[in-house]
Amino acid sequence: MKNNQWMSLLGLANRARKITSGEELTVKEIRSGNAKLILLSEDASQNTAKKIMDKSNSYKVPVKMVPDREMLGQSIGKEARVVVAVLDNGFAKKLLTLLD
Repeated sequence: MKNNQWMSLLGLANRARKITSGEELTVKEIRSGNAKLILLSEDASQNTAKKIMDKSNSYKVPVKMVPDREMLGQSIGKEARVVVAVLDNGFAKKLLTLLD
């Protein structure tokens, strides 16, 4: 995984206001159909991971795992984040290629 690339792209998406973070907000965006891609940290609690995976699967939103919550938070200039929803197709497509 090209670490710095997906992180700087996510930072860009954040500055463009095309992401949301946190479990509740992410679930809300999945439900409303705005979420194009979910980034979930591998150290998320089982509970959170299951909730996000189930929601994403039922709404057919792709989920990509990222190494840890510090990395996810750092890439958007915030505290540790367990889950981030990308709300823009362009950013989502590019992130998917970087995270494959």
